[in-house]
Amino acid sequence: MAAMIPPNGRGSRSRGTLLLADISGYTGFLNGVAAAHRALILDADEPPAAYAVLSRLLDAMLAALEPAFRLAKFEGDAIFAVADGTLPHGSAVLDSIHACYEAFREQLGLAGSQWTCTCTACVRVHDLDLKFVLHHGDYVVHRIANQEELAGPDVIVAHRLLKNHARDLVGNRPYALLSDATLEALDVPAEGMLAGVETYDDLPSLRVHVLALT
Repeated sequence: MAAMIPPNGRGSRSRGTLLLADISGYTGFLNGVAAAHRALILDADEPPAAYAVLSRLLDAMLAALEPAFRLAKFEGDAIFAVADGTLPHGSAVLDSIHACYEAFREQLGLAGSQWTCTCTACVRVHDLDLKFVLHHGDYVVHRIANQEELAGPDVIVAHRLLKNHARDLVGNRPYALLSDATLEALDVPAEGMLAGVETYDDLPSLRVHVLALT
């Protein structure tokens, strides 16, 4: 069951698996579209179809992650989700990741066929890709401006892990990076993954495993 916020407003403590699914290359893609279609963006009643890509991708990704994970919040071109009830275990964790990635690729293919522009900016939609970070730990659920927020050191760790050295291990490929805390807590099999260590100035070294998705 998801953590409930008590009436005293102090928030509640919980423990679960934090997941970030981040779309790589979206900012550059959108900036390119904006530059290439400046007149269209300023004068047209509707923006270029490329602007609808993000919402469609995020919707498809979230649908694939549920019900194993629930949405904590959208963070720009990323989903921040949490599994805090009946946690997925073992290969089911990897199944959720693969399902989300497949939904992303399917929706990306559909989105790319919904407009006819072949300028160098618009065709870069096919360069978009996905990376995942999963970390298991403690957090506090509280409300800010009537919105549920997750906070705590392990939430910070999960977000720090978005800046990593995974591509040194798997190359320029989509990947899922799982902290060893996640592997141990959820009994996720590490076969096919590559081990690494991530270091940050203000955190202890973090042991991780990286799975290439293609």
